[in-house]
Amino acid sequence: MRISMSKAATVAALTVGSTVAMAHTGHEHTSSFMSGFLHPMGGLDHLLAMVAVGLWAASMGGRALWAVPMAFVAMMLLGGGAAMAGLEVPFVEQGILLSVMVLGALVLGAKRLPVAACAAIAGGFAVFHGVAHGMEMPANGAAAQYALGFAVATTALHLVGVGFGQLMARLGTPLVTRISGSVIAVLGMVLAIA
Repeated sequence: MRISMSKAATVAALTVGSTVAMAHTGHEHTSSFMSGFLHPMGGLDHLLAMVAVGLWAASMGGRALWAVPMAFVAMMLLGGGAAMAGLEVPFVEQGILLSVMVLGALVLGAKRLPVAACAAIAGGFAVFHGVAHGMEMPANGAAAQYALGFAVATTALHLVGVGFGQLMARLGTPLVTRISGSVIAVLGMVLAIA
């Protein structure tokens, strides 16, 4: 399953462009959706990890293109649901920062593992991201719409990573993808000490 860069860009643009719907009052579900959507977009740590998942999936190709991002989104939703239900998960911020560093390093190293192992790694880190999203849900938010919002944003960020990674492979410059991984890992370290 190949996802073209233009398709990824279209999905991201349409998703981001949907903020116009918030201009109308009385749409609590839209506000909940947009709150959820904006949470991953507003945090550099979330944004970096989610793009890294797409880059890593693109570097592996094959089933990893859909399995790794899908595992991330599914486990993120599970973590979000757990937080919304009041379950406390320790070391959430540390897990998120570690995910940025490790996922960036995996992209840098072009690490190829069995798809199930890659999905487990991505899914394990996704729980922390989901818990953070769930803890940030507005008190008057609708949980399902909020969760849909952060799932759509995450998917769009994965698609950006996949699209960029595939474009670099097609252009014969996979080194650019690996360099992107190093930048992500370094930014993760900077965020951890900041």
